Amino acid sequence: MTAAVAAHSGPAPAYRRVLRQYVPPQHGAWAMLLLPYLAGVALVGPRWPHLPLLGAWLAGYLTSYYVLQAVKSRRPRRFAAQIRLYALITVPLAATVLVVRPAVLWYAPVFAALLLVNGAYAGRRDERALANDLASVLQSCLLVFVVATVAAVPPVQVLPAFVVLLLYLTGTVLFVKTMIRNRDDARYRRLSVGYHLAALVVAGWIAVLLVPVFLVLLIRAWLLPYRRLRPPQVGVVEIVCSVLILVVVPVVS
Repeated sequence: MTAAVAAHSGPAPAYRRVLRQYVPPQHGAWAMLLLPYLAGVALVGPRWPHLPLLGAWLAGYLTSYYVLQAVKSRRPRRFAAQIRLYALITVPLAATVLVVRPAVLWYAPVFAALLLVNGAYAGRRDERALANDLASVLQSCLLVFVVATVAAVPPVQVLPAFVVLLLYLTGTVLFVKTMIRNRDDARYRRLSVGYHLAALVVAGWIAVLLVPVFLVLLIRAWLLPYRRLRPPQVGVVEIVCSVLILVVVPVVS
């Protein structure tokens, strides 16, 4: 029986090693990647090119992550396998989207500029800088426009959704910093609460239905930093908040 259990559980450590090697430990990034995509599809309606777009978006993120790790570590060979794998996935999927909607190329210079910002901070080994996080937030939120363009919907129609997502995800960056890396920094707490108060005002100007959601976001930014929550608990809070945003964005846009 012991041998059978050992045989059954033997591959698990190897599997976990491969997973750690090819999947970055950036759990919060997945919500940032998926929320704008899902909100955009909910707004404009699903089209079949949205599927290769999602694949290209996720594989492109993974490619860029390991490229930035190579820049940061100054050891490109260490991440060559991951970069090669995800680039080989990204290119045909992105090409499929381009063939269907060549207009998405208009967004390429903006994404390239923001990636250069990420690269500059990676080169300085300061990827946790607030400006770098905000550049990543802007990249994610811009996907709403790409989703609209793929569906042949004028980007202006999803502008309110872009603003709401930008308000939310920027606040998330500040909130998470007050909960983990800067949890003892009173200046960050004041910045986070002040930002969420301003975001509440802007959201109320966009649509009254957003006020309850952004009031919840303000309360969590005000009260939770004084509680010692573990990172998984912070993650659960943000999953709930992301679902709230995802539910309300299609209604108010």
